[in-house]
Amino acid sequence: MTEKLLINARIIDPSQKMDEKGSVIIGENGKIKSIGNNVKKTDSSPTAEVVDLKNNILIPGIVDMKAFVGEPGYEYKENFRTLSHAALAGGVTSIVTMPNTKPLIDNVSMVDFIIRRGRDKASVNLFPSATLTREIGGKQMTEFGLLSAKGIIGFTDVIKTIQNTETMAKIMDYASDIGVLIMQHVEDYELSKNGCINEGEVSTRLGLEGISYIAEKIAIERDLSLLNEFPCRYHINQISSKESLDVIKRNKESGLDFSVGVSINNLSLNENDIGDFKTFLKVSPPLRLEEDRLALVQGVKSGLIDVIVSDHTPEDEEGKRLPFAQAATGAIGIETLLPLALEMHHNESLPLNKIIETLTINPANILKINKGTLKKGSDADICVFDLNTPWVIKADLLKSKSKNTAVEDRKVQGKVLMTFLNGDLAFKNT
Repeated sequence: MTEKLLINARIIDPSQKMDEKGSVIIGENGKIKSIGNNVKKTDSSPTAEVVDLKNNILIPGIVDMKAFVGEPGYEYKENFRTLSHAALAGGVTSIVTMPNTKPLIDNVSMVDFIIRRGRDKASVNLFPSATLTREIGGKQMTEFGLLSAKGIIGFTDVIKTIQNTETMAKIMDYASDIGVLIMQHVEDYELSKNGCINEGEVSTRLGLEGISYIAEKIAIERDLSLLNEFPCRYHINQISSKESLDVIKRNKESGLDFSVGVSINNLSLNENDIGDFKTFLKVSPPLRLEEDRLALVQGVKSGLIDVIVSDHTPEDEEGKRLPFAQAATGAIGIETLLPLALEMHHNESLPLNKIIETLTINPANILKINKGTLKKGSDADICVFDLNTPWVIKADLLKSKSKNTAVEDRKVQGKVLMTFLNGDLAFKNT
């Protein structure tokens, strides 16, 4: 490839504590050759392609720690090609894919298949996860050592929690021995079964079974108690309530080492947005009170929450156009992750650099991958966006195969202009 010189950019790279106007040179090998305000045109090759970014913002490619791809088994919802197109349009260059495919990713042969298929069909960096337990049954743990040796980045039962405390203790003990990442969905089954919405006034008014914040809090308290005994790489996939933050704060302040994620849905919406049974807003964990949403934003600001994820969960229309209790759970979000996150900058609830940190270097550090940074020598995975361009989210214009967005017709500010993958221009907004 030809060397590229990206000029007139506001470069924000939290991994280097960098926020300055400057340039980036992408070498012929697709890696960062030079970056910053000291880069001159004469530092690049005379034949370098010059791209004027016109004072727009340049950041590392976004790392999304939780997204579903429909291959194999659910290609009618999403596939590697459509997921890649949606991701690149959202500035996302690296994705942790969930293992709840059909068949499930819980054995070596399935890992080989998913890695080969992803390599052949995807145009983003894919980091597949495998299930914590066989058939997501919560009883028999999968072969962590063999699966991680084959390329699995972490282990999760997606939206199911390991209910048996003895099993969870064994998982954490084994994970601590071999150094694999455990990504837990935190929700006590007995307190959440049959629930589909936050327990409270709205669930009562709509006549729907509710899920109390206690279901989440108890699961977190149990796991963090086990983590004290079996210190492994432990990540809470998503939290949704301010009460959970209290538990997290107490344990982090006591020195316990773990990380926490939150879905952009729970940062952008609350239970009142569900209105009269809007099934596209049925997500897991559920949308909660406005005071919970505000507490989660502050949790990001204070560092109690480490990463923001899209929780991209494509569902076909037939699965969503059902009574609320029977409707499929989940919403697409990989393409709208950044603009929704930027809302918190525009309303002055979060610093821009903190937002970028939670989308880039923080998830990369948790996953232990060399992404989310623009340090010299790193892969030139880059997102360029206009911070102020207003636009309206329209499902039909999104690139995901499924159109179940929870934010249809939402007015947002900030749009991805270009996405580079390994130095090549992979997306350009026209």
